[in-house]
Order: sequence, then C-alpha cells, then structure tokens
Amino acid sequence: MPTEEGEFLALAGPSGSGKSTLLNLIGCIDTPSSGSVVIDGETLSGKTSGQLADLRATKIGFVFQTFNLLPVLSAFENVEYPLLSFRINREKRRERVSRYLEIVGIDKFANHRPNQLSGGQRQRVAIARALITNPAIVLADEPTANLDHKTGSSILKLMKKINQARGTTFIFSTHDPKVIEIADRVVNLSDGRISDIDSTTD
Repeated sequence: MPTEEGEFLALAGPSGSGKSTLLNLIGCIDTPSSGSVVIDGETLSGKTSGQLADLRATKIGFVFQTFNLLPVLSAFENVEYPLLSFRINREKRRERVSRYLEIVGIDKFANHRPNQLSGGQRQRVAIARALITNPAIVLADEPTANLDHKTGSSILKLMKKINQARGTTFIFSTHDPKVIEIADRVVNLSDGRISDIDSTTD
C-alpha cells in the first residue's frame, strides 16, 4: 500500500479489520510477520529496537483518540517533551514549542494541565506534540472518536490545513465519515486485508 508524500489518507473498516495494527506497523511499534514496511526509503526489517526508536522519534508523529498526554505536565511541557532527547538548546526549544502551540490555537492555555482542558483542547495539544519534531508522517488513530461533532470537525480542518501548508503526510485509522469525506484516498480494510481503495481526488 504505497503512500504518497503529503497525502491525507484514511484507513477505514469495521472494528477488528486491522486499522490500528497497520498504524502500529507503520509506526515501528509492531513488526510484520511477513512482508515489509518502507518509510522514506528505509526498510524497517532488520533494524534494531534502538534504530526503530530513532526512526519513530525523527520521522513519525502520533495522535491518539485518548490524547495520551502526561497528566503532571502542562500543555507546554507535553509538547516540549519529545524534543528533550534532541540536542536543541532551551531557548530554541521553547521558541519552537510556543510556535506550535500558536499554530494549533492553544497558546493561551500553555500553562494548563490536561485535566484543565477540554477534549478538543487536549487533542490540539496532542497534534502540536506530534508535529514538534517535524515528522514526515503523522499517524492518527481515531483522533475524533472522543470528541463531539463540532469539535471533531474543527480538529480535522486544522489537520487538513497543516497537511496542505506543510506537506506533512497524515494517515488516519477511522470510522468517522468526516475523515473519509476529506481524505485524498480511503483504504478499506476487512479481516486484515485491503478490500478496496477509493480515491477522492480523481
């Protein structure tokens, strides 16, 4: 299943069809029992756990339906966290975090902890965290599942805007018809296999 650079791709299918498993394979979290995964020209098979961790850190961002923010950290600190393993001085790190919080429209809540934020605000923090390392790919696992219709729509518009402005590839696993409607392509899965692929750009 080749993915084009800068694509906005949806993986669709019923629960248990393999959407999240495929995201985990792309995200170097799971390893395939057969076949291969290639990211930005790099084949993942044969890489050590350390090499896979480096690839995840530098080329892949993750957005989860449960947000996965660290509760003891502020929004600012949650977004900053992935940068702590990079050789970036504190001033440049803080400048970058501030810029990304502004991009996702959450800069006024930088000092708030996750439990002080709404679901939509937490998801915006999660998006900023996913983008902070300038990844080539952002993997989003049911990112609108825990959001109301209006908030989910605004989050999708934000992701699409970032996709178009920055050329970042987004790959979603989703049941949400709103995601499917705005995707460049929809890959339908059934029982762990691709059943068909729909292009919305033809």
